[in-house]
Amino acid sequence: MRYVPLPPRTARGAALTVAITLLAACDRTQPTELTPPTQASAAKNGKNDGGVPALVTPTVVVSGLLNPRGLTFARDGAIYVAEAGTGGTTSTVGQCQQVAGAGGPLLSGPTGRISRIENGVRRSVVAGLPSSIDQRGGVLGVMDLAFVDTTLYALFDAGCGHGVPDVRAGVARIDTAKFTMVADFTTFVQQNPVANPSLADFEPDGDWYSMVARGGMLYAVDANGGQVVAVQPNSGRIDRIVDLSATQGHIVPTAIAVGNGRFFVGNLTPFPSVPGSAKILELKRNGSFSEYATGFTPILGLETDKHDNLYVLETFSCLPQLPCVPAPFAAGTGQVVRLGRDGSRTVIATGLTFPTSMRFGPDGALYVSNKGYNMPPGSGEILRIAID
Repeated sequence: MRYVPLPPRTARGAALTVAITLLAACDRTQPTELTPPTQASAAKNGKNDGGVPALVTPTVVVSGLLNPRGLTFARDGAIYVAEAGTGGTTSTVGQCQQVAGAGGPLLSGPTGRISRIENGVRRSVVAGLPSSIDQRGGVLGVMDLAFVDTTLYALFDAGCGHGVPDVRAGVARIDTAKFTMVADFTTFVQQNPVANPSLADFEPDGDWYSMVARGGMLYAVDANGGQVVAVQPNSGRIDRIVDLSATQGHIVPTAIAVGNGRFFVGNLTPFPSVPGSAKILELKRNGSFSEYATGFTPILGLETDKHDNLYVLETFSCLPQLPCVPAPFAAGTGQVVRLGRDGSRTVIATGLTFPTSMRFGPDGALYVSNKGYNMPPGSGEILRIAID
């Protein structure tokens, strides 16, 4: 297996040069010092640096979604959202290695879908996608979406270990009412194990959470394995960018974002979550990485703006110094925090309930997949947070 570099900052559309071997060691650069989070304070013009307004009340764009996860936008402005579904009853026990720990075995069913939202109306682009539910009620399935030019790709957190006998974990090309797998993550994980897998909750297919497109490539994050990979969508070739488990242990990386040629990864942390234990890593062009910012609570989304600010989606909050889990009492404690170029933090929106992903829309607003887990089926929604 070969490592591949990230695209140079000065060549946004450049393809990866796979001949360069990357370093897996951690860069010891010190993380950004953060000030305590504060509610956004309005200047005389009612906005902060970078055109960010005071604390924003989100508005609902669409509701009735089935555990919504990643979202993206078509060139015509329509929203595409991955819905993980509601699981099913199919078991693969006895057919393959199962997920370790209290979560396994998983049961699957064709309840996932990808939806297009336009003018507040949802319609299915493709339905009947694999969906799995664990023994604690956690659901996974189609997890994220990204366009490469006009072609839509989906990230599937599937595979036999997730109770799905006929669809592997990987990346699929989405066509009208159907999908075609183009990259096989299940085989990649099994043939290229990470340095320090988490044996207590090991997932034999990986646990693929988020994906972004850049320069004709797709970049995906394996939360369970602790790795970031690059996919060439035309050939299906998979190359590892970095194995975070080698130096970071089981930090559960989830969110990935790219802005101005800079790649950022945020982590969820194992449960129970310790307040302030989540962090953001910046991936370097040579494949090493450094801590960019620390002091967050579980991160499930990252996004950048044109001012080089980084937006952080904290999926729930804990009382200070008190470890917690995303139990019902944590509903309504999610928030969006802006991390400024100077390291300051500003809370942009609060009151979110188990949000799972966010992206900037073509109108300059942030769109958030809300009520994405721990909620009754059909509770999911997309929120709009006006930034301009």
